[in-house]
Amino acid sequence: MSIGETLADARRQAGLTVAEVSQQTRIRESIIRDIERDDFAACGGDFYARGHIRSIAAVVGTDPAPLISEYDAEHGPLHPMRAADVFEPSRPVKIRERRSPSLALIVILVLLAVIGYSAYHLISKRDKNSGHHLAASTSATTARPSTHPTASPTPTTKPSPTPSDVVINVAAGSEDCWVLLTRASDGSQIYIGTVSAGSSMTWTEQESVDIRLGNPGAVTLTVNGKKQPINTLFPVTLSFSPQSSSASSSTSTLASGQPAASGQPARHVA
Repeated sequence: MSIGETLADARRQAGLTVAEVSQQTRIRESIIRDIERDDFAACGGDFYARGHIRSIAAVVGTDPAPLISEYDAEHGPLHPMRAADVFEPSRPVKIRERRSPSLALIVILVLLAVIGYSAYHLISKRDKNSGHHLAASTSATTARPSTHPTASPTPTTKPSPTPSDVVINVAAGSEDCWVLLTRASDGSQIYIGTVSAGSSMTWTEQESVDIRLGNPGAVTLTVNGKKQPINTLFPVTLSFSPQSSSASSSTSTLASGQPAASGQPARHVA
């Protein structure tokens, strides 16, 4: 009989099933069935095939020596094995190498970063210049407002205010402040631009006005010679009327929820 037939016959005589032999030898049932059919391809090589034959023969109670001799006669004697043959898989495992970023990709990323920074810087500079140009053109076409730095040795000539005028002064401290001044009657624009740090701007109007401060915490607001308290750091809109129409004392609530001192503010919108 062949090796597989001998092992299968011995197993049946021992009253064992393939599952029981698998449990005792730790060899998969499919490999045991292949060996009993003389198919050793699933063993993984001659070395493992001989080991499986010995293990199965020991469990089913038959002598493994003649079976090993028969296997050697059919498949060749056992050759010395290297440690690499035992531990290396029969099929080489492909390991994907981690590739470092190519030089071209790094150069492209650096160029994109430089282009992005340059574009941001250019747009910021253009917006700032356009704000100054708009402020200059608005001041040139408006007869009433006069702009002069606080530190200027020569004061700008401006008409003397009358009791029916509202005089607004915005003095910036250590930071710039964006300002929008409009007429309350029709919303027409009087001034839009930035009061630079360390400078001030003054407007004299004969009607009620609304003033929007983008950075109120950085400026000192004076209306008709009276300093106006601003208890908020967020953008705020204030309304003021000429002296002749605001003789009565009133209190208004600012965006921060604190009451303002008596004066000309008619409304506060944050």
